[in-house]
Amino acid sequence: MGVARHGTGPVAALRAFGSQVHPVFMLPPVAASWFGSVLAGEFSPVVGAVHALAVFFAVYTAHVKDGYVDFHLRDEDDDHPLSVGGCRLALVGATVGFAGCLAALWALVDPVAAAVTLPCWVIGYLHAPQLDMRAVTTTLGYPTGIALAILGGYYVQTETFAATPLAFSLVFLVILTGVKIIDDSKDYAYDRSIGKRTVAVVLGRRDARRLAYAFLVSGLGLVVGFASGGVFPVGTVAAAIALGIVVAVSARTTEPTLATMLLVRGSYVFLALLVAAVWYRPFS
Repeated sequence: MGVARHGTGPVAALRAFGSQVHPVFMLPPVAASWFGSVLAGEFSPVVGAVHALAVFFAVYTAHVKDGYVDFHLRDEDDDHPLSVGGCRLALVGATVGFAGCLAALWALVDPVAAAVTLPCWVIGYLHAPQLDMRAVTTTLGYPTGIALAILGGYYVQTETFAATPLAFSLVFLVILTGVKIIDDSKDYAYDRSIGKRTVAVVLGRRDARRLAYAFLVSGLGLVVGFASGGVFPVGTVAAAIALGIVVAVSARTTEPTLATMLLVRGSYVFLALLVAAVWYRPFS
């Protein structure tokens, strides 16, 4: 049986493999890796590219494994472009690519650079079915990956850990946890029917929503606090204000799909403004 479930030949196979590249969810982790490099100041584009590629392979692994489990094992999805063999081949390819990036980071930087990057793949591979059935792990998986991408992106450039990248990692962990809780609320009824214990299923949609916005507001508060304490450039407050406006608008709708769309796009703007604030330091 071929790797593609719809069509035969190399074009169909490439299309099936490419279907697992989801820019909306893949761009933030890759961008977070580069953000870590930007935090380092002067950085090596080659080393930055290797780390960003490793993050890409980790997220690709997560998407392939998630689709494989949801369609071929759980029968949750209506369709999937890859056959069972295609999913396995994609997982092998992504894992080999990730391992190659780890080896390159080890050679170009040091063993710690490989060690701080490895958990990104572990989270991606274990997302389904191990992590996505429990409230804490299904909520924290993606935000933790983003936080590790920032921290790793900084380390591979500097061979050190510092307060600023650690603080930014914490901010994104907190803010994206709030976004993930709201995103998971979209599938409340279905998740409840199959025993998937998301935060919304455990707490109920109303309390989950309150908890999500508590995380969002806390994350924005952290930005202001770190800027006031000199850990972040002053310009990062502008990024917090911009995202704060989006959070306020999203809070006015009870529809989790719309709220998620607003918050995800607001997070893109937030990251872009943080990059500008760190790189140009307009108010310094």
